[in-house]
Amino acid sequence: MAARPAAGRRAVEVLLEAELPRAEGRRLVLVDAVWAGGDQEREFTVQVDGVARRVHVTDQDSPLGIADAWRHHTTAVDPDGDSVLVVTGLVPADQLGWDLRGHAVRRRPLAVERADIVKQLFGAGDLDTRMVRENWLLDALLEAEPSGGWPRAGSVLTRNRALRALLAARVGLGDTSDESLDLDADTLFDWSRTPAGPRRFAELPEQERSGLTTWLEEVTGPAAPTLLALAADGRGADALPLGALASAALACPAAADAGFALGTLFGHALGSFDALAPYASAATGVLTRWIAQAEGGGSAGTDARARVLAVLERADRLADTARLTGLLAGDRLLPSGYRARLRTLTAALDGRPGPAQTALRDLADHQLAVLHADSTERARTAVRLLRWLDGPQTAQDSVGRSVRHHLESTGWVDLATGILAEGDASRDSGIGEAYHRLIGRVRDRRRQLDESFAATLAIWTEAASQQAPHGALLIEDVLAQAAAPLARDGGRPLVLVLDGMSADVAVELAAGLAPRSWTEIVPAAPAGRRPGRLAAVAMLPTLTRISRASLLSGAPAEGGQDTERAGFTAFWKKRHREAVLFHKGGYEGTAGHRLAPALLEALADERRVVGVIVNTIDDALADGRDNGRARWRPTDIAKLADLLDAARGAGRPVLLVSDHGHILDRSPRESGPTVADGVQGARWRTGPAGPGEVELTGPRVRTAGGRTAGGRTAGGRITAAWRDDLRYTARQAGYHGGASLAEVTVPVLAFVPAGIEIPAGWTALPAENTAPEWWRGDTEAAQPQEPAPAPRGDKGGGKAGGKGGGSRKQQQPQHESLFPQPGRGTVGEQTVRSKPFETQREFVRNAPGNTAVAAVLDALLTAGGKLSPAAVAAAAQAATGKSERNPQRFVTMLERLLNIDGYPVLQLVESGRTVHLDRELLRQQFPEGTAP
Repeated sequence: MAARPAAGRRAVEVLLEAELPRAEGRRLVLVDAVWAGGDQEREFTVQVDGVARRVHVTDQDSPLGIADAWRHHTTAVDPDGDSVLVVTGLVPADQLGWDLRGHAVRRRPLAVERADIVKQLFGAGDLDTRMVRENWLLDALLEAEPSGGWPRAGSVLTRNRALRALLAARVGLGDTSDESLDLDADTLFDWSRTPAGPRRFAELPEQERSGLTTWLEEVTGPAAPTLLALAADGRGADALPLGALASAALACPAAADAGFALGTLFGHALGSFDALAPYASAATGVLTRWIAQAEGGGSAGTDARARVLAVLERADRLADTARLTGLLAGDRLLPSGYRARLRTLTAALDGRPGPAQTALRDLADHQLAVLHADSTERARTAVRLLRWLDGPQTAQDSVGRSVRHHLESTGWVDLATGILAEGDASRDSGIGEAYHRLIGRVRDRRRQLDESFAATLAIWTEAASQQAPHGALLIEDVLAQAAAPLARDGGRPLVLVLDGMSADVAVELAAGLAPRSWTEIVPAAPAGRRPGRLAAVAMLPTLTRISRASLLSGAPAEGGQDTERAGFTAFWKKRHREAVLFHKGGYEGTAGHRLAPALLEALADERRVVGVIVNTIDDALADGRDNGRARWRPTDIAKLADLLDAARGAGRPVLLVSDHGHILDRSPRESGPTVADGVQGARWRTGPAGPGEVELTGPRVRTAGGRTAGGRTAGGRITAAWRDDLRYTARQAGYHGGASLAEVTVPVLAFVPAGIEIPAGWTALPAENTAPEWWRGDTEAAQPQEPAPAPRGDKGGGKAGGKGGGSRKQQQPQHESLFPQPGRGTVGEQTVRSKPFETQREFVRNAPGNTAVAAVLDALLTAGGKLSPAAVAAAAQAATGKSERNPQRFVTMLERLLNIDGYPVLQLVESGRTVHLDRELLRQQFPEGTAP
């Protein structure tokens, strides 16, 4: 039996709006349909040609009932007005008398054509033919019309457009006026997490839910039915968590057991087991994309991270209720899987590095490793310390070699210890205890090194002098050995003294400077030696009043700010340069100024060398830092970013130097100071040395017994602590004044603004060459260092292998699609000999020589396609013997040579930090040089 036609209020309104303008004054409308509206909707107003007409609706099932209703309306309800009586019912026209039909609009009952009404509502000339047969859709469109009406559809209302509009109006999926929404699994799962959307879907009539489900499955994929079934069941918020669990269950070794438990969570929402795999795939695809968004950072990344973690933590809770947690412990997506891998790693920290490194690879392979970046990096740091403990400990038999080694390696141990000491965010006591044990082992080894260094220092200080430093750079020689070379040929260095900066702080600050803005440089090394950072030896005791005054005076000195200003000015005056030194309060800008105008004026003056003293690190040793972190980034140092920006704007190189280092107090909170005689400071005193102390005497000791003869200090005598847990005064966050490596070592770092030529006698320091091998690990340590030198002779335009080229033998890159042809040399050499490259050279003025280009390509391929700009320049320099004094410009020239027709064969990525070589594009652009 055919369904009886029905008409609700909106259908009647549309019918009246279409018929009354041509009704010739008739006020009776017979509708061939049953009334589908409620009793409260039987009286309403409709606009006809801009005039409001009152409407009364009644149901009648007989000719007599219709006649009585019309008589009542014209005599009792509205005898003289123009209100309209609408009579709904299924009385055939041939049963109505002609007198009654004469009062009716069109003189007959009017059929309610849903399709026509929908066309009118959308302002469409025609309907998609498929919609005519879908009564559920037409009825839903009539019932769901928004208060502002449906958007205009144009000539044809398509089924897709109608369904999109219906979804937006019914369940809040999209916008009725916005057709740009990309309906896919991401959109559907995102909608499932809204508070109202799934509830509104559950309240829809069953036929409408079924129709929408079928269409969404066609549009978004096979996950739609299961997701919408969960929404209809009131569990839309768990759609994504259940999808994540489904993925984990299908992948676990005991998939059958896990699948059974999972079925209890899904209930009847899961139509069949075959629907589980596509549903799991769609859900994990959404989460993977959210994880990628979270990696992007910014507010969008923060929101994505919060969404992912909320979903996956809920998945873990659901797994727990179904007793699935144990079966899914190895999953790559669930937080419980990440925590299980982290616990496995920390359990391996008591042994050799091998198992821990394997566990670290498993941890990094987990999809949440990037979202738990701090925890992952802390675990990586623990493995680094384990490698250091397992590695050989080379004895440093001189003070000079010891402080250099501390800056190159041991200071990184202190940095790693500080990272680990902050603790893991998981607050897992087992993880924390494993880190605590590892820190204890590291501190024991560090104390051995400090004890050995203290003994060497005691011998060295007895005869140390500027004339016989035994290979050590003295702090009073830093200006002469590092700042003055930067000032040659009109250079105007900014000398930034970060009071109390130890080696661990220095290496992290250097890593935090953007390569797009700054290039780190070091003095060029003699042939056969690798250039490295400078490290100086502080004055003793390692106090600001002694070491900083000596640093800034360029000679042993003691005093405060006046002594420092006078010494700094006198040092540069001897070199025929003007100089000015700013202390705290002198360089900080007043209201409205980030830096003091006097400082900016000095930086703009080409005649002046400028010095600035920043006390942030030393000040933090008293009470600690508000954020509780032991590590330092450039943004953590007051005004450092502004000072560096001002120096870069003025084109000045920067010498970043300390006056002494410091140690942090990591002893138990209840421990007190060591009781001793002759206490002069937190870490030094007078009197005989006891355990953990060393007695120091000689010209480098500037206080407590020093004698002056003929203007020259003969030396003093002190007892200084070398153990990190020994102090003589009240507890602070950190201390200096002692004889440990961290306190005595003075880091000396130099930078030039990126794009500015490196001063003569200096060379760029590749970021790859800064960290020690134990820090980089197996894969990181495999990154290439400087390639073996090739025979010289390339003058900038000669072909590699010809008269101006070389026949270097170098490690070959092992890539399946890029490898050298037998007898033709390396891939780099083949590339620069190819016809496309030779043609491209003709259009690039002052291009780097073929030998340099070939060396760079080979170095990049060996490194997996990524190196820092400085490492790229170093590879070219090692191959040609020619210093590349502007790495950024050198990389730009390489881009012009290799990026034919704009294809990015080689480009700067990661904000200028990395040069990336696309090996596949290299093969395509230079097939003659790279074809197998």
